[in-house]
Formats: sequence, C-alpha cells, structure tokens
Amino acid sequence: MDWSKFIDTFILRWPTILEALQEHLYLSFVSIFIGILISVPLGIVISRLKKIAELVIGITAVFQTIPSLALFGFLLPVFGIGSTPAIIALMVYALLPILRNTYTGIVGVDDSLIQAGKGMGMTSGQILWKIELPLALPVIMAGIRTATVLTIGVATLATFIGAGGLGDIIYRGLSTLNNELVLAGAIPAALLAIFFDTILKGIERIVTPKGLKKQD
Repeated sequence: MDWSKFIDTFILRWPTILEALQEHLYLSFVSIFIGILISVPLGIVISRLKKIAELVIGITAVFQTIPSLALFGFLLPVFGIGSTPAIIALMVYALLPILRNTYTGIVGVDDSLIQAGKGMGMTSGQILWKIELPLALPVIMAGIRTATVLTIGVATLATFIGAGGLGDIIYRGLSTLNNELVLAGAIPAALLAIFFDTILKGIERIVTPKGLKKQD
C-alpha cells in the first residue's frame, strides 16, 4: 500500500469525498431517525402485549436476514432509484436492534420498583416515563448505537441503486482497481461509524440516571 499515493488521492478527490460524505450522513441519519420513531414506541407497546412480542420481533428479524442488495432490488420496482428506496431499506435494518433492546430494557426493569410506583399512586404513564424508560435507557441506547453502526456500514451499498454516499467512491475504486480510491471511501465510512458510536455513548452517559451510573 502506497500511503503517499493514498494521501494524494484523498486530497485530489476531497470535493467528491465531501459530497459523498454528506449524502452518506443524510441517508444514515434519516433512516435511523425513522427507525427510532417506529421501534421505540413499538417496543413499548409489545412490552405491554407480551403474547405478540416474539411475533413482532421475529418479523423484524426476518427482514434483517434479507441480504442488503436483495432488499434494495426488491424496493426498486416500487420506489425507483435514488435515496427513497435506500432510506426505506436502511430503516428496515435499523428496526431490529432498537426494537429488541427497547422491549428487553423495559421488561427487564425490576418488578418491585414498578410495584413501589403503583403503591405511590402512579399511573401507568407515570410508571413508564419515571421508572421504566429511565431504567431501560442504557439498553435502548445500546440498541440505537448498534443500529447506527450497522446503518452507516450498509449505506455504502446504496450506491447500487443510485442513492450516492461513500459507496460511490468505493465502487469507483473497485471498478478501476484503484485501492487508494477504495480506501478513500471506506476509511471515512469506518471513521463515521466510530465517531457516532462515541457520540451516542456520551449521550447515553449523560441521560443515564445517576443511580445506575453508580452501579456501573
């Protein structure tokens, strides 16, 4: 590996890499945001309806087993090329980790704490917001972190349906047997995943109740 050639490629292609990075961020963020909007409320619902919990989690697990390129291909006839099918596919991949962790985190809350809340006259809504969600938050955040890293990685394949992103740079490098160009797309994608995992870990520490921090 000629690192000086890689640096030259990176500098020369910087405007293209920056544009691809912005597209990658857009695809990843929108997908994860929609995934959170769907998965967290759904996780709360199935924590109250445990008979259907395994069924719902199982359906999202089936989606997770579909190969990324195949899922992109399935969406093409309906949504065409571009960012829309990419966001839908990435959102589908983000569902399982967030949904499962939300459900696991809530049902894992110590029942004695819930009973204590009921004894104090709390409503089910107050128990959810003041006891269950705060205590389940570290587990939920772990699911969001997993989904974020997964989505940023899979988003590199969105180039095959014309959605852009850092996958464009990687694909151009593979097509021209240019390893330096492949790395110019792959390294920013990896750094992006590490960066946002670190950011989310920091947010998790900030929002985690003090009592749980002491237990850690």
